[in-house]
Formats: sequence, C-alpha cells, structure tokens
Amino acid sequence: MPEHPEHWTPSRDEDAALVTGRGAFLDDLDPLPGTLVAAVVRSNRPHARLRSVDLTRARAHPGVAAVIGPDEVRAALRPFPLSTGVPMPYLPTGVDKVRFVGEPIAVVVATDRYVAEDAAELVTVDYEDLGAVTAARAALEPGAPLLHTDAGTNVATDRTFSFGPVEERFADAAHVVTGTYDFPRYSSVPMECYSVIAHWTEQSGGPSVEAWANFHGPFSMVPVMAGALGLPTSQVRLHVPADIGGSFGIKAGIYPYVVLMALASKHAGTPVRWSEDRVEHLMASSTGADRAMTFSAAVAADGTITALRTDLIDNVGAYLRPPEPSTLYRCYGNITGPYTIDAVQIRARAVVTNTMPTGLNRGFGGQQLYFGLERLLDEIADATGLDVVEVRRRNLVTAFPHETATGGVYDSGDYAAALELAVKNADLPELEKRRDEARARGGCYGIGTALVVDPSGTNIGYVGLATPAEQRRPGRGKSGSTEHVRMSVDLQGTVTVLLGSVPQGQGHATVARRIAAQRLGLPPDRVRAVIDMDTATTPWTVTSGSYSSRFAPLVTSAVVAAADTIATTVKAAASTLLDGADPAELSLVDGHVVHPDGRGVTFRHAAGVVHWDPAALPEGVPARLYAEAEFSPRETRAATADDRINSSLCYGFVAEIVAVSIDPDTLEITVDRVSSVHDAGTVLDQTLLDGQVHGALVHGLGGAGYEEFTHAPSGQPTSATFLDYLCPTSAEAGFELRTDHVVTPSPLTPLGAKGCGEGSSMSFPVAYANAVADALAPHGITVTSLPLHGEVLHRKFTEKERS
Repeated sequence: MPEHPEHWTPSRDEDAALVTGRGAFLDDLDPLPGTLVAAVVRSNRPHARLRSVDLTRARAHPGVAAVIGPDEVRAALRPFPLSTGVPMPYLPTGVDKVRFVGEPIAVVVATDRYVAEDAAELVTVDYEDLGAVTAARAALEPGAPLLHTDAGTNVATDRTFSFGPVEERFADAAHVVTGTYDFPRYSSVPMECYSVIAHWTEQSGGPSVEAWANFHGPFSMVPVMAGALGLPTSQVRLHVPADIGGSFGIKAGIYPYVVLMALASKHAGTPVRWSEDRVEHLMASSTGADRAMTFSAAVAADGTITALRTDLIDNVGAYLRPPEPSTLYRCYGNITGPYTIDAVQIRARAVVTNTMPTGLNRGFGGQQLYFGLERLLDEIADATGLDVVEVRRRNLVTAFPHETATGGVYDSGDYAAALELAVKNADLPELEKRRDEARARGGCYGIGTALVVDPSGTNIGYVGLATPAEQRRPGRGKSGSTEHVRMSVDLQGTVTVLLGSVPQGQGHATVARRIAAQRLGLPPDRVRAVIDMDTATTPWTVTSGSYSSRFAPLVTSAVVAAADTIATTVKAAASTLLDGADPAELSLVDGHVVHPDGRGVTFRHAAGVVHWDPAALPEGVPARLYAEAEFSPRETRAATADDRINSSLCYGFVAEIVAVSIDPDTLEITVDRVSSVHDAGTVLDQTLLDGQVHGALVHGLGGAGYEEFTHAPSGQPTSATFLDYLCPTSAEAGFELRTDHVVTPSPLTPLGAKGCGEGSSMSFPVAYANAVADALAPHGITVTSLPLHGEVLHRKFTEKERS
C-alpha cells in the first residue's frame, strides 16, 4: 500500500474507506441526540419457569431511565408470526419460561453502558429449573423435556414428500446404500456484533418506530417486526448503514432486538442504543442449524443412482424463529445435487431444543444437504467398487435446462467439463502418489471430492412447503426473487445508482457502478453507487437483501433495466441537439451520444436538455431522468399443489477436490491442496469472484475443522468465547489453492450471471470430510460428522482400539 493512502486507487470502491479507518459502522454513528444505552439481562438457565422477575432495585439505580421485563413485553408485543401453525409463540424475551441460556429477560436503559450493566446485575430472577435437551434426535425421544407445552411436541414442522417410483426402484436395486450423518452448528462470526438504535415516537398519526441496525436482510422481517409491535409497516422505518461489519446471514436474526429496543425506547422516552458484545453474540444471537440426517440410495449394478430417500432433522433451537424453516427448504429444488435422480422421497422436520435459535448462515441448507449427499456418494463408490470420481461421472446431469424431481430447473451448466478441470488442476495422479507413499510409511493421507449445485436468486416461495398444500390459503401464495434499483442523472450528467441489496462486503457498489457505466457509455467516475438502506426512501421488496447470492443474478439485472430506461431518454434528448436525428440510431460511447455519421454531443449536455429545456423534448418523451427498475423473473413461482417448486432462479456448479495429511503422532489434520472449479455464469468481476471463492472456502474450513457450538449435558453452552469457539486464521488457511472457472451463462438473466458467494462454503466441508475419511479408511474408521480435528480423531482411534 502506498505511503499516502489518499493516492491509492483500490480495485473496489468500498476499500479505501475501510483500510484507512473511515468506515461508517453503527457504533460510529450518532443519528439522534439524547440517545441512552441499553444492557440486556439474560437467562443463565437452559430451561426454567420464571417464578418472578424483580426489577425494583434496577429501576432505583442512579442514571437508569427505564427497565422493562416480561410484564412489559407481554403487555405490549405480539408474538412474531411463524411459518407453521404449531403453537410455539416467540417473543423477544422469555415471558413464562426461558428456553436457552442467554435468552433475554429484561432490558435496562441508562445514561451509559457502565451504569446499564451495573443496574442489570440488580435484576433478581427466581427460576424453577426444568429438564433440558440440546440435540435434535434427543428432542424426538419419548419423555424428552417439552419446550412448548401447548404444542405437546418438540417438532415444529414435519412433512413428507415423494416423487416418482421410489419404492419400486429400491425394491429392484442392485445395491441399497444408507448413511446416517450429523452436520454441526456453527456461525459466521462477523467482525462487528449486533448493533441497534431504536426510537419510539408518538405522533398525530399514531406511534412509529425509527431504527438503525446492522441488519443485512431479508426484508421479509420488516412486516414481522411491524406485526410484533402492532404497527403498520408504514410506521416502521429501518436504516442500515453502508458498513455492517460482516454477516453472511447471521444478522438477519437481529430483528427481535430491534423490536425489544423499540419497546425500551417507548418506556425510556428517548432513543436507545444497544451494542452486543462477543460473549452475547456467541451465546445468544443466531447460528446455522445443525442437522441430523439419513440418506439412502437405490443403486444399479453399474453405479447409477435410481432413487434417493432423505430424512432431514434440523435443530432450530428454542423457537422456530423466522425465516426458519428456511434451512430445511432452501435447497429443495436441488435436493438431488448435480445428479440425474428422478425418484425422490424427503422427510423434513424442524425440532426445537434448549439452544439459541438458528437462522441463515452462508450456504444455509446447502452445507447440510451436501454433507449427507456427497458422503453417500463415497459410500456408493465403496459398495460398487467404483472410483469416487467415476461414480459421480456416471450420474451427472448432462443436458440443460434440467428439471429435477422436486421442481428445480437447472438453467445451464457443463458439469462434466468442470469436474474434469478440477481433476486436472488437482493433478490427481500426483495426489494419489502422495497418498500411496504416506500409507507405505504408516502415515495418513486422503483425497476427497465434492460436487454441488450452487443455487442463487432464492425463490421465497419455498417457505410455503412447510404448510401442506391443502392448508395453503388460495390467493395467499408466496413466490418471487424480485429486486429493485433506482437510478438518476443530475444536472451535470452524473449518474447515481441507489441499491436496496444491503451488502456486507461483497463489492455491490463496485459492480453496480461499473455495469451502469458500461451500459450508459460513461467512464466509471461519472457513476456513483449508494448502498445505505432506508426503508422509507430506498426501493425494496420483502425479498430484498443480501442473502442466497442474489446480487449477481437479480440486482445487476435491475441495474441493466434502469440504465436502459435512462439511456432511452438521454438518446431522445440528444436527438434534439442533433437536428432531430433518430434516437434509435444513436449510441452511448465514452461519455458521448454519437450518430453513425460521426456527429455527437456529450452525455452531460443531452441530460441537460431534460433538466433545463424539457419543452424541447420530442413528443411523448418524459422529462424524467430517473428510473426505478425491477427484475422479477417468472421462473420463480409459488409451490404447486403437488409440492414441486423451482426454489431458486439460477443454479451454478462447484467441483472441489481436497487433499489432507494427518500427523500420526498429534493427529493434526493439515489441508495440503485444494482444487476448486466454479461455474457462476458470466463473470462480472474476476477479483470479486475470486474473493468470494476464497472467503467461502475459509468459511467452510471453519465448520469442517474448527467451529462448533457445543453444550454440556446440563444444557449450558460450552463455547461462548473464542477460547472454546475456534475460528481458522490465515495460518490454517495457508494451503495450496488452485481455483478455476467454467462459464455457462444463464439464459435467465440479462448478463448471464449467476451467484457465487456461497459455493465453497457448501462443498468444502464435505470434500474435507471425504478426504479425512479416505485417509482413515485403512484404519477402519468411518466419518459421519463434523467438525474433524485432532481431538475428534483421538476419540475415534481410542474407540476403535476398545472395540
């Protein structure tokens, strides 16, 4: 980096402010005068009835403006609307019971954080302890503690789907291969934890709430918040700053705290700020769902998979907190991965336990799905005697578009080419030689393969699958992958692009600005992108937000549409300066509007006609240089009566090969080489694409080998600090990485782009597991769960010796 940062030209628009300490995170902002500070009183019990909550001493503490607890929450707030009809009401605090360690009980508002924390310690809670359960399968056992008594069960949703002749295929199979697997609960560990500023005001039109939060979407949570507050959505205004310190899904779970701080503000009579600390975040924010699952395949003698059965059990924590059960259904359309399997049976359950509620985490649903599916493919290879790569080759989808048994429509791809490129780049013969040499000297070395279909542009209609078709109300279906963009041109011809996608570091401003510039024939410095979100002024829909890799396929398509609308008006305006030239013959090039005969005017002057001389415009041309454009693909419809749905608009592909070595003395696992090939359609920015691949790989490495939320038998969390919740660092990510790309443009988006932000977070964990399983195979040790590290391997070797 240059000595003088002001002379540095970054590759991304967003970088300069971040690397020079000029980022605008919520703790850097002070939008409202007189804001007080909140501290949250949390449960220290995993499951207990609240006999009493005494707030008296806390309210009397000097500097305290307000204290609210279960009584205030019960009186003022409605339970959040849920996706299923099971009576498991969810409020932002426990009111009758607490159901996980860290669940909020009360909020103290004071002059500063120190006073608020001191007063919080004066809140007295009388608990009646109840039995706790923390694992999905245990919660299903007869006699397991019930978290929600009125429900009479710990199962929040339970649905079974069947497509094609599943039973017949299993009856006729040469091989039936079954595996039972467990995927761990882990998080995104953002640099900045949750942060909220909320202000409740009473106005002539009724109460309203204005809030600032480092919330990344989806904005389907705005009506959820409004419903809990008993307000129309027009009375709930949410701001999201440009910098939110990372999320990758986890900050979608911040909305209960927005509601809670709004109520605290109502009682304090002032704006209220709350900033979460790291222990609170690791104990009580949100995690990805851990899944217990069983996969079975009917397999022909030649290794062809003819039918698939899955039994998926997601542990969603203490409440089925919206947008769950998204993790169960997000990959419904691509449940068969890249394989041609036309007979499928699925059982999908979400189970509540005494753990923090779950939500979105990078690759949500896909991480869990592919761990089971791709571990099963290796077991099919063992059963048939085929090589692990060959068994995958024989089952790959080869013709596009391809419709899956569950209704997904894969738009484009060349899976075979991507697999062959991954094999070539990995130098598989060399890796096999390393494995043979390691085994000859008594060492452990393994090679793992994983192939995944990478969905992007989620169709929110998949959430409807949690409700049986006969119970879905006619005319109340849900579908869509809509994104909006607003674009304008000022008096000097500078273009502004206003995005509602709420990025968290992916470079949305950089790409949107460049696409708009290219489309309008302008140098990039004549276009600026704005990514601050204000739900009162920024265009958005309930599907908006930065999740499910929506930006590349959806937001950029809206940018194209808006730019094309602006271009039409600018050309018409330019025609008045070019002696009435036909606007259809004009082109936008290098900041000019030019005619084929060489005549031209500057873009700025053409735009000036609209601002300064609108009466000169051709008849029927609007005097308007702003456009609000939407991209709303019709391919993402609501679920059908027979429970089929195209659960995403676009489907990319990842082929990944991972090689690992295991130290025979310490059992430490070291990643040796990774070959990763991605097909994300048209590449919009190579640097940003590579960054997403690298980031997703390391995120996947965290869940594969380090990160896991664990609990003691009592239900107490045992990983609420970085001493116990381990994250990979640059030292652990120093393996040899060979990345490459295959490009099959999507026919469904104007630029042919698909998403790419999640692929390796879904493929790497299982490729790593397959590699470790391969390394341990000579020792007769199997792999059915993650994470895998030295301590886990030590237990496996010890159990093997005892057996």
